[in-house]
Amino acid sequence: MIKRDLLFEIGTEEIPARFMTWVIGELSEAAKTALGELRLSYGNLRVTGTPRRIALCVSNLADRQDDFEEAVKGPPKTQALSSDGQYTAAALGFAKSRGVDASGLKFMEIKGVEYLHAIVRETGRETADLLPDFLSGLIRGIVFPKNMYWEEQGVRFARPVRWIVALFDGGIIPVCFGGVMSGANSRGHRFMGSKSVRVDSAGDYEAALEREFVIVDHEKRKNMIKSGIAEIERELGGAADDDPDLLEENAQLTEYPIPFCGSFESEFLDIPEEVLIATMKKNQRYFPVRDKNGGLMANFIGVSNNRARDMNVVRDGNERVLRARLYDAAFFWRDDLKSSLESRLPRLEKVLYQEALGSIRDKCERVRSIAGWLVGHINEPGIAGAADRAAVLAKADLVTGMVFEFPEVQGVMGREYAKRGGETDEVADAIFEQYLPRFAGDRIPSGKTGAVIGICDRADSIIAIHKVGLSPTGSQDPYGLRRAARGINEILWGLEMDVDMGELFAEAAGRLDADNGVRGKAVDFYRQRLYNQLRERSYGHGTTSLAAASMGLRPLQALRMLEAFEEVSGEAWFESLVISAVRVNNILGKLPDAERESLDPKAGDFTTDAERALGAALNLRGDETARALASLDWKAVCRALSGLSGAISAFFDGVMVMDPDPAVRATRTGLLCRAKNLFDSIGDFSLLK
Repeated sequence: MIKRDLLFEIGTEEIPARFMTWVIGELSEAAKTALGELRLSYGNLRVTGTPRRIALCVSNLADRQDDFEEAVKGPPKTQALSSDGQYTAAALGFAKSRGVDASGLKFMEIKGVEYLHAIVRETGRETADLLPDFLSGLIRGIVFPKNMYWEEQGVRFARPVRWIVALFDGGIIPVCFGGVMSGANSRGHRFMGSKSVRVDSAGDYEAALEREFVIVDHEKRKNMIKSGIAEIERELGGAADDDPDLLEENAQLTEYPIPFCGSFESEFLDIPEEVLIATMKKNQRYFPVRDKNGGLMANFIGVSNNRARDMNVVRDGNERVLRARLYDAAFFWRDDLKSSLESRLPRLEKVLYQEALGSIRDKCERVRSIAGWLVGHINEPGIAGAADRAAVLAKADLVTGMVFEFPEVQGVMGREYAKRGGETDEVADAIFEQYLPRFAGDRIPSGKTGAVIGICDRADSIIAIHKVGLSPTGSQDPYGLRRAARGINEILWGLEMDVDMGELFAEAAGRLDADNGVRGKAVDFYRQRLYNQLRERSYGHGTTSLAAASMGLRPLQALRMLEAFEEVSGEAWFESLVISAVRVNNILGKLPDAERESLDPKAGDFTTDAERALGAALNLRGDETARALASLDWKAVCRALSGLSGAISAFFDGVMVMDPDPAVRATRTGLLCRAKNLFDSIGDFSLLK
């Protein structure tokens, strides 16, 4: 079989950088799946691109499909053959439905029964004949998070498609999309390259475009940016912030990246660092630069998509844009300092949280009240005053000019304004740390004051949004409740805070007059999020289910329980114990409730060594388990269970529980009732099956 290379380039207007990484992954998976379904073998498949193009390159693609043969199951032999050994109407109808004649039928045995099978054979088609539909399906199957519609009705893409290159072994594959017909001509860089670039083959593609100032491989563009930044760092004697996301974004914004250095007036360094960084990174996609001591320098590194004849022109233009934004920030900074955070609280009454839930000020008062309860719950009286004050001021920075202009610095500005307003560092830091963690993997609060405010704020949100019927559905989560639940768990685990979330949700529900139905939905939502987070840590499904079911409203204990049980889950005694626990449930499940409740075996009733051994083990290990549970010592719980495992296994091996003698049967089922009570005190062991 001959192997050839395939190139498929979709040329567009500039696609937003945030879509590029996503579409590269989507197109790669779609192409792999489709080629598998087409039975086309290949060597390597790669998808890459720039803001103006998405390119699929497949090397060593087979020139024809693999032949196909499949045995399709039909009726059993008793229905397929008549008494005289001829095929019945059912058999012939089955053959016709599968497109085969009688010679393509044969009997095959499945679990001792012979069934008629149709042997379906399909000769592989030429790859060139399959590619038009394959490529057309790929381009039409890409649905971006946001799409544009243009030209013919129903055509959609992130941005208008302007050209298509489709080559297989140098020959053009006909593909039409949005009124654009495929060919062999691509386009170079918008400013530095040619408007038409002939591509002779897939192997020549990247080199041909690089000659026209287009670096198709985004990893290569990232390396160009890194090299350029390193050179500028040496010249400045500083170091740019290491930000992989910003590097990726700049690589996806450019076709031929040219890093350059700019500067701004040092007086702007008096503005809080976070504001400067937000202005440079979020608004301008610049890399901030730090000196040897880690302080910000009055410099930045930008990435241009155009190698101008005079790069000073590029630098000056970017400096003017940044300077204008920094002047705005400096104005807001000075103006905001004229008023204290506390003086801004009345304005929060006019900021709506949700139309059925009142204002942000109302929410702050609820959080303040819940926080007072939580401080007592975790027995931290030393932080009560600071937590109360931080809860009062927690959202006051939302009505400052700086946060209105730069929403991403909420909390940051609250901390800065609180410090300059005479608040303690504990209060100021809590105003900032209430938002931590902001995303998966982010740092958590450094102290419990900020943690308390953050936990209570999130709990209030979870109850409140469930109350108004806007709980998350599918991918829709406009109020970020999934992120809120994740944040609560990360804080509780990281700071080892043992909080009963059931009680906390009850407190939050009480302040919102939410009924038990609302609280139940919120608890179910939270418990499922906890389970998902524990599973993300690669713990087993069974042990995770047990921990989430038993301790799902005490996240710290759920994690500790899971860690202890996961450690012993592969040991023989544990596997044997789980089997025994399931047998106990199965046997007792067949008994009437009244009969189970009346069972109370005494040592004098035991007639076998197995009964006596299990009775003694239940006495000893039951007491050990009760003490371990009281102190929440999960490793001690496991040690107690390991001592019980052998006795209960020997009991099942040595006696017949459902003995014909009613008295003997009652004694033995009574022992199992005691074992079940011990297991149930820990959790539902059937989840470990």
